[in-house]
Amino acid sequence: MRAVVVTPDFPPMTGGIQRLMGELVDRVGWQTLVITLAHPQAADTGPTHRVEVVPAARKGSLLLLNAATVKHGRRWRPDAVLCGHIVTSPGAAALGRLLGVPVVQYVYSKEITGRPKLTTFAVTRAAATIAISQHTTRLAISAGASAENVTTIEPGVDPVEAEPPLQRAQPPTILTVARLRDRYKGFDVMLRALPLVRSQIPAVRWVVVGDGELRPELEATAATSGLSDAVLFTGRVSDAERDAWYARAHVFAMPSRVPPDGGGEGYGIVYMEAGMRGLSCIAGNAGAVAETVLHDETGLLVDAHDPAEVADALIALLRDPERARRLGQAGRQRALERSWDRMVREVETLVEQTVEAWPARRRNRLRRP
Repeated sequence: MRAVVVTPDFPPMTGGIQRLMGELVDRVGWQTLVITLAHPQAADTGPTHRVEVVPAARKGSLLLLNAATVKHGRRWRPDAVLCGHIVTSPGAAALGRLLGVPVVQYVYSKEITGRPKLTTFAVTRAAATIAISQHTTRLAISAGASAENVTTIEPGVDPVEAEPPLQRAQPPTILTVARLRDRYKGFDVMLRALPLVRSQIPAVRWVVVGDGELRPELEATAATSGLSDAVLFTGRVSDAERDAWYARAHVFAMPSRVPPDGGGEGYGIVYMEAGMRGLSCIAGNAGAVAETVLHDETGLLVDAHDPAEVADALIALLRDPERARRLGQAGRQRALERSWDRMVREVETLVEQTVEAWPARRRNRLRRP
């Protein structure tokens, strides 16, 4: 099968959507043409697909990307178009209509509530929609997708072969791994919870791996709150250094909340990555993360608006290493069941069934070059 994959988010750019799209294209059994935004390190990625890029920094880059979808896609003559983001849905829809092939649309979460009209356009014109969680599925349906056309396919996680260490390093360490860009991830609540944790566990430290525009504000808040000696903002680090922090930490915490617009986290791959390494997780009790972390099975779910409840959960796991270890091991087992290969098989099945069911009179039967 041949497919066009169009997305503004693709490696070597970093982020959850970029990771998902990259893993999908690398592992899928089709011939694929990827149409995405330019990146200085972008390169042709192999004989089964290639990348056609437009400059990301140029004004109107998304308009150019949508135009490139039609220009390059019509030459490729795909059996299906896989649209990786709603911002490329106009180009995907135009290509699908031009060639008479189905469009499969990916949706995540915050883009649905952030661009409701474009989301409605995307999901109502797609032959099928892939949502990365039940939370996202509900958002897609509320935007106009028919329930029978939405399939929930969770992202995957890379396996870690070695068993995680049973003895964590000192001092007691809370870890968060995230881009410091979205306020709903609960960094502010963590800073308000940390003094409560320190009152019970004075040596505790909070390590934040990641960077973003919120970092100066968070560092300033930590300083004015007298927490500079207890909080470490590492910035962006290598995968090896990130993994070293996973190995040192005692608990993973990111109390993401559902923002007023109803979006927020679409899934939360990072909780699965922490679980893969044997870390128990503390997460918000609403939205997609409440599907990713199972309360008192792989971690603890808390009211992500309440610093006292977050602090109580942190203290409970830091004071009970055996409980934290047990939750972490259950999290590891759950993560092992959620591989990228599993995700790709589910996507392949859905897209191929969508192509097979597409009305024959609308399929493109033109001879391919």
